[in-house]
Amino acid sequence: MRVREWSLRRLLASRVMTKSHARVLTVNVAHVMPNPHKTAAVTGIDKRPTTEPVHVRPPGTKADGLGSGLVGDTIGDGVAHGGDDQAVYAYAREDLDHWERELGRRLAPGSFGENLTTEGIDINRALIGERWTVGDEVELQITDPRIPCSTFRGWIGVRGWLKTFTAAAMPGAYFKVLTPGPVAAGDPIVVSHRPAHDVTVALVFRALTREPELLPSILPAVDDLPEGTRSMAIHGRTFSTS
Repeated sequence: MRVREWSLRRLLASRVMTKSHARVLTVNVAHVMPNPHKTAAVTGIDKRPTTEPVHVRPPGTKADGLGSGLVGDTIGDGVAHGGDDQAVYAYAREDLDHWERELGRRLAPGSFGENLTTEGIDINRALIGERWTVGDEVELQITDPRIPCSTFRGWIGVRGWLKTFTAAAMPGAYFKVLTPGPVAAGDPIVVSHRPAHDVTVALVFRALTREPELLPSILPAVDDLPEGTRSMAIHGRTFSTS
């Protein structure tokens, strides 16, 4: 009986919108600059808050799309970043606060290259495939954790940064855009759907980086993962973050 009751509660939770005090603290778009850390000529990792609403829409494929899901934003390396499955990147203000203490310096919203700096929601414990309603119109769906790259390492400028960031397993998440519309600072975030599995953003990140033994545990979310990540999970491949 207990198992049946728990299953029923979980089913209802996946169908009913979950209210919270979560919100968008800032919406951040790129200040484009040269990229000395990759073969890509420029980078949009330097993202800065805007006071105006920003339209969010599916950008299309990496091969022939618009790159970022935010109008006015820039993706410098369109081979590795952007596209529909990485249309929006979100990072929590609470996690930036952690890194401020670790690094001993201030990290403004957008410092990690995130489009949305959030407040009041634990992104790393969110589920792959989870859907968020942001503001009045926009619906986003979590696809993947952020995997740190050489541009991120050079941007932060700390020796051993990729290993340090990876060890913390606080990657933030990428989203695809299900329903387009405007997003602005202060918009509420409502979790409108949770899938039936328990595969979190942090778990996928750990499995794809330092803990490949966890790869079988992310397979329940395989239908909610992007094609590339799905293939890595199935075939037991991981990213190098050295």
